[in-house]
Amino acid sequence: MPSDRDRPALDGGLLSPVTVGHDETVTDAAYLDALVTAEVALARAWVEAGVAPAEAVDEIETEFGWQGALRGCRDHGVDGTALAAAAVAGGNPVIPLVGRLKERVGAESRLWVHRGATSQDIVDTAAMVVARAATSRIVAALVHTEVSLRSLARSRRDEVAAARTLTQHAVPTTVGLRAAGWLRAVERAKERVEDVQHRLPAQLGGAAGTLASFAEIAGSDAAAALPAAFAHELGLAAPEAPWHTNRWPITELGDALVQAIDAVGKIATDVATLSRTEIGELAEGAGGGSSAMPQKRNPAASVLIRSAALRAPQLGATLHLASALAADERPDGAWHAEWPTLRELLRLALGATAHAASLLAGLHVDTDAVARNLAATGGLIVSERLSIVLGPVLGAARVADLVTEVAAGGDLAGLLAASPDVAALAAERGATPEAFMADLLDPARYTGLAGRLVDEAATRTAEEEDA
Repeated sequence: MPSDRDRPALDGGLLSPVTVGHDETVTDAAYLDALVTAEVALARAWVEAGVAPAEAVDEIETEFGWQGALRGCRDHGVDGTALAAAAVAGGNPVIPLVGRLKERVGAESRLWVHRGATSQDIVDTAAMVVARAATSRIVAALVHTEVSLRSLARSRRDEVAAARTLTQHAVPTTVGLRAAGWLRAVERAKERVEDVQHRLPAQLGGAAGTLASFAEIAGSDAAAALPAAFAHELGLAAPEAPWHTNRWPITELGDALVQAIDAVGKIATDVATLSRTEIGELAEGAGGGSSAMPQKRNPAASVLIRSAALRAPQLGATLHLASALAADERPDGAWHAEWPTLRELLRLALGATAHAASLLAGLHVDTDAVARNLAATGGLIVSERLSIVLGPVLGAARVADLVTEVAAGGDLAGLLAASPDVAALAAERGATPEAFMADLLDPARYTGLAGRLVDEAATRTAEEEDA
């Protein structure tokens, strides 16, 4: 019978292209490795606690391919396909897994397989092992994205562009400030994922979170020390207490993943919008093609990232619905609902952040298109500035009328320069009407603190990376 590593996958990404090539750390095989790893780590923790004989645990380690805390068990020989089928009867894969592991070791070693544990200890701990590996990759992808964004923000610091609100031109901004905004969001998401990653806890509590079985086997002191020893063997955080139905490790992880996907999803949304044919300010380094329209250069990476961003929030909500409201000391179905939900969130975060890193590394800015779009409204991009500067002189109603005339095809600079009141204001400022109007209508003169905000974002990120 072929193993689960050899058989065709039910979901190889055919309908989820954003995850293809980026989800090997959350496959069924990876989860199975983590389950076996948790079982072997528990046996090793019993040795560390001074209870289990080292020789018996040595056999367990050797038989199931233990390779250390960060690699766990590989090539353990457990058939995942058969295990999945056997898991149906008891509702989780640990029940049949324990039987298979015990069959393969001698009588003395067998005693220390799953000793004192309940299925939830192993499933929850395995989820944390998988999450640790996945979040390491997510953080790395976000770091690469930060580097590209910082470079983009700096290089385009003073390139003036049209800001848009409710799809329409609003006031001037800069390409650099837009990138700096993306950078701040990615930086914050990375910090949150890192924080959660460092606090991923092992789970060890026995049948109802009391550690009664461990205390019965080895005494209260050894039982109290065992969770920390278990966590140490796995490279996870030591839990303050069993978290059976206190599911913050799941919900906080889920929230951090959603935030990371949100951050890159915002970038993808802007890139997709600004790469529209009629806008053309941005272009992906490797645009996608069309099966029917060869002229198209689709923003394929942005599309894939957005597909993840549109799916992630509902998955996060499912975790809160199932995890945060888990009943009793083990819920009937809510716990089980977490497994595929969390796995899919990890999978989407892996794919979305990897694509974002690639997208930003090759993103192209079309300076000519940026300038063309900025000038498209004939100076109305600075109408807010006109209201502030000229309103007290001409009156708000007259400024509004001028804006209406320009929108209908009038020459804003000419209309304003011909006004005696504007000429008088220009004279007060020691300028000719023409020079005064040229300055007033220059979008580059109305970007506020954009440059400073870019500098603060780019410098702060660089300093933190050097620290």
